Amino acid sequence: MSPERKKAMQNLKTVRGQIDGIIKMLEDERYCIDISNQISASTSLLKKANMHILSGHLHSCIKSAMNEDDMNEKLQEIENVLARLMK
Repeated sequence: MSPERKKAMQNLKTVRGQIDGIIKMLEDERYCIDISNQISASTSLLKKANMHILSGHLHSCIKSAMNEDDMNEKLQEIENVLARLMK
């Protein structure tokens, strides 16, 4: 597993724990702002995990495509991902 995927995996495992904590907070009827803060923290970690995955993609798939004929296809993939993230 690449270093970027390892970082993404760690972020996702942390988010999994945070989600369990958020569910418990809801069950315990904790203060709404505290719950919202935890949801925001989880969202940030999901975005960070996504950046690790995309960084790995740029440094592996895109880099290798530069030597192949499918460069336009790989660039279109990145454009599509960026467009989706910008929504």
